[in-house]
Amino acid sequence: MDGIEQSLQEVSKRAEELREELRRHEHLYYVMDAPEISDAAYDKLMNELKRIEAEHPEVLTSDSPSQRVGGKPAEGFQKVRHSRPMLSLDNAYSEEELRDWDRRVHELAGSLPVEYTCELKLDGLSLALHYQATTDGGARLVRGLTRGDGQIGEDVTSSVRTIRSVPLSISPERLKKAGVPADFEVRGEAVMPEKAFEQMNKEREAQGLAPAVNPRNAAAGTLRTMEPSIVAQRRLDVYAYFLLSKGEYLAIGQEATLDALTALGFRVNPHRGRVHKVEEMMKFIAGAGERRATLGYDIDGVVLKVDAQATQQRLGYTGRAPRWAIAYKFSAEQAITQLMGIMISVGRSGKLTPTAMLNPVFVGGVTVSRATLHNADWIERMGLMIGDWVKVERGGDVIPKVAEIVEDAEHPRGAEKFSYPTHCPECGQPVVREEGEADYRCVNADCPALLRETLLHWGSRGVMNIEGLGEAAVAQLRERGLVRSVADLYKLTEEQVVGLERFGEKSARTLLAEIERSKHAGLARVLMGLGIRFVGERTAELLAQEFGSIDAVMAASAEELERVEEVGPRISMAILDFFSRPANRDLVDHLKAAGVEMTAEKKQRSTQLAGLTFVLTGTLPTLTRDEAKARIEAAGGKVSGSVSKKTSYVVAGEEAGSKLDKALELKVTVLDEAGLVELLAKHSNG
Repeated sequence: MDGIEQSLQEVSKRAEELREELRRHEHLYYVMDAPEISDAAYDKLMNELKRIEAEHPEVLTSDSPSQRVGGKPAEGFQKVRHSRPMLSLDNAYSEEELRDWDRRVHELAGSLPVEYTCELKLDGLSLALHYQATTDGGARLVRGLTRGDGQIGEDVTSSVRTIRSVPLSISPERLKKAGVPADFEVRGEAVMPEKAFEQMNKEREAQGLAPAVNPRNAAAGTLRTMEPSIVAQRRLDVYAYFLLSKGEYLAIGQEATLDALTALGFRVNPHRGRVHKVEEMMKFIAGAGERRATLGYDIDGVVLKVDAQATQQRLGYTGRAPRWAIAYKFSAEQAITQLMGIMISVGRSGKLTPTAMLNPVFVGGVTVSRATLHNADWIERMGLMIGDWVKVERGGDVIPKVAEIVEDAEHPRGAEKFSYPTHCPECGQPVVREEGEADYRCVNADCPALLRETLLHWGSRGVMNIEGLGEAAVAQLRERGLVRSVADLYKLTEEQVVGLERFGEKSARTLLAEIERSKHAGLARVLMGLGIRFVGERTAELLAQEFGSIDAVMAASAEELERVEEVGPRISMAILDFFSRPANRDLVDHLKAAGVEMTAEKKQRSTQLAGLTFVLTGTLPTLTRDEAKARIEAAGGKVSGSVSKKTSYVVAGEEAGSKLDKALELKVTVLDEAGLVELLAKHSNG
């Protein structure tokens, strides 16, 4: 070996030694909070590594600690579909709600073990970090995604790489110790520590800028600055809590997952516990509330998760949230302010919504000037007057609401009574209020508010997710007559969009690309976007899985619709009414012609109990009514609400009542829960 080769080998060896040393110190400082060397000593090591890599580019690696801060994304943040949806959590606000959840968990779990992990609910933003195997048997960070709409996130890899509690690479030794495959995904929460938040606001004020309102918003804004150097300065932290491989959770349970994440070198929140009973949960929650002010970062509650993965699988999901986890939210924050007026807005369904216009007040980490007032009945029942002093509450729902009227010597009652409008504030046509409903509605199909709100809803994050289709763009598209329905969005040209205010060639192309991408959002998103009453995210997903195409949904009868889980007469009638209108069918045709995909992978149903009709009555020992119904329908059977000669079986529990009497009268076979389970097993084996 000649001198040059030997020298390069030595340089490469020294560079790798420095990288390993720097990674170790980063882990000690940013993950373990246990630094061994001073900042100056760390900088000395880093400067030596940078010098070597500058002089010998051939030894530079993409996961080197020197490469955390790179260039900004060339074309903005790309949107990427998650390996599996990043779902929300259901919330509990009281011990009673927690007990209800615990009871449901035990009922669904049956004989499977039920033990819970308690973790702090960090008030930040969710991230998904993807790692890929390297040739040496380790893994490296290849992508960081925001939660986005839960289905599709934004690629913020360049920003995530600057967060020093996020490992750029994982050694083979760590992977082996953790027992994790080399291709894996970590999910966690990015937070801005209080000290970093305070420092950022000092800098903003020194520059004459308004201070940021709270750390969560500051963290979200920081990750989307597109300037990695700024992200690096803000000192965000990421706490990991989930591990996945190929879109599936690792089959090791939640407590073992947190241990594996620690072994991999991720920052895992140390404040966690393992409990069995609700009393133990409440004790942990009380402790979290007590230490909340001393943590150095914001939390807004506690997350409780069933630990065993087998039990998690048994419990499953509701469509928007796992049944095996829940977020206990701390009590809502409140403040007192004065009601200055009530504004009425018109939604996409024509509903008139009242909003309280408030004297601005700081509550729950933000300045609030508007709050929810529910509906006309609520205003009447409260006796609300303009000028009243009210208690405003901002809790787990984030959207502030008026909780109650405050009346004392310091807060006298207002004098002006509010009268609900008899005509639409947008189009001037009379409004109607159907019998049994709390809301007034505008039924004028040509009301400009309906089109505006429909377009905004169609483009919103939870529906077709068209970034750039905000209020300003929608207003101009309407005013210029370019869009008269959501289908017209897919006819827009670059020339038309460039003609709008604040749209150049680049922003016009970006909007059109977003509209084009939305064609592939799928049937469930289209069903949500159409604005069918009572059809939200969960119902749309279930309809898409059941029918597989928009044509099948439109052709379905009430009976067929009501076979879908959670679809009852009210929802089925709303769907039938919507598709009975020629204008709505024309809209679907126009969307088809534009290339919008309106299909989904159809859920395969069993035919084991096909042709058999069941009626459920009374209380079963272990199964809830919904669980029994789901098992029967999953096996191809039908569940009816009344007993007739066509009924195949009546499944009776305690306090069965008149349905059991009717079954005996008609000589219909009666089963108890054990008989039902045996029947299901028999048909399954057959």
